[in-house]
Amino acid sequence: MRVIVDSLEMALATPNSSEKPNTSELATIAAIATPLGRGGVGVIRLSGSRAYAMACALTGKTAFTPRMASFCRFYQADGTVIDEGLVLFFKGPHSFTGEDVIELQGHGGVILQNQLLARVFELGAKQASAGEFSYRAFDNDKLDLVQAEAIADAIDATSAAAASSAIRSLSGEFSQKINQLLEQLIHLRLHVEAAIDFPDEEDVDFFI
Repeated sequence: MRVIVDSLEMALATPNSSEKPNTSELATIAAIATPLGRGGVGVIRLSGSRAYAMACALTGKTAFTPRMASFCRFYQADGTVIDEGLVLFFKGPHSFTGEDVIELQGHGGVILQNQLLARVFELGAKQASAGEFSYRAFDNDKLDLVQAEAIADAIDATSAAAASSAIRSLSGEFSQKINQLLEQLIHLRLHVEAAIDFPDEEDVDFFI
């Protein structure tokens, strides 16, 4: 899943990418979050300002409690039942992307998942591009670039050691070490500049 990191790097290279857009103006995105195929459970994830309203329209419910699973039926526009399952609501900024996030946990299977996703698109969601959920998490300061890369590494891991290393990076361990090193370098630079600017001072401490 190197596309996660590639999409982040492309976005960062885009002119004016330092100007963060208003999250309420971004399209609500959706994608199947589990491998498409035969399985007991299939998950579709939505993220954006309209995710909550879409979940209400899809289920006929009027409210969802954050971080609590709600059993629901998922309906077509004409009232036909598509599937039934659980709805999980994560209210931004306390979510993976920092936006309102909805997870629809229905039955696995290509037909059911595609029908449910098509209905979500009818309600106004856009297909998420590769790595877009991670990019939004990065853009909302929920992940740094190292952690975003760690997600791709964890997904692509071919050994227990590689997976363990990726998870440590995802937890922020590597980023913390880098930040500590940066602080030390800044401290050292200040001492060097002080030595250059005040060469006759005897009490300048050159040790970190």
